[in-house]
Amino acid sequence: MDITLITPAPRNSRRGNRVTADRWARILRELGHRVSVQEEYAGRRCDLMVALHALRSHPSMRRFREAHPDLPLVLALTGTDLYGDIHSHPDARESLEMAGRIVVLNSLGGEELPARLRPKVRVIYQSASPPARPPRPSADAIEVCVLGHLRPVKDPFRAARAARLLGPSSRIRVLHLGAALSPEMEAEAREEAASNPRYQWLGEVPRPEALRILARSRLHVMRATPPSTGSCGNAASA
Repeated sequence: MDITLITPAPRNSRRGNRVTADRWARILRELGHRVSVQEEYAGRRCDLMVALHALRSHPSMRRFREAHPDLPLVLALTGTDLYGDIHSHPDARESLEMAGRIVVLNSLGGEELPARLRPKVRVIYQSASPPARPPRPSADAIEVCVLGHLRPVKDPFRAARAARLLGPSSRIRVLHLGAALSPEMEAEAREEAASNPRYQWLGEVPRPEALRILARSRLHVMRATPPSTGSCGNAASA
């Protein structure tokens, strides 16, 4: 099968959408398919299109659907889609309508969609291969890993601020991996690292190094996005 995979993140980017697109492309190629990863759909003939991000890939989805109304179109929803754009932006909602299948990465993701669209939903759990030789945890600290680029929607300093509340005997050390996506985020990260002895901002690091730090950490902290208010799923079932 000839597959076009659309991602809004540019080549060589370490942002999540590009990492996901490149990983999915590699898996699909290993299964015997031909895959072209593109930022925008430019009319390339294919058997199937997979688009990441309902809002930012909307123009590509529309062009594909208009040119090939009978070909399969799969939409993979990101976190900002599920808990933001599909509830507030008409283009993101139109992407839901155009897709023949909608991929979410957790079992509750489908609940954010209107009830009539949930039969389209398929859950694909993310996976990772464990290191052949897991590194030993630090002997002088309990390392807590935070993986994610610094942007307001991710609430990136929550773990650092929580660490400030710990008692003097605590051995917690927060290691934050991810690029600052604005000067303001970079300034806040540097200020937090300078004033909080339990927090280290390591910036953007290569994937092998990030996996090594994750493997040796005792804990991985992820932001849990609260359920959206007035979601299109609730509105549709009301």
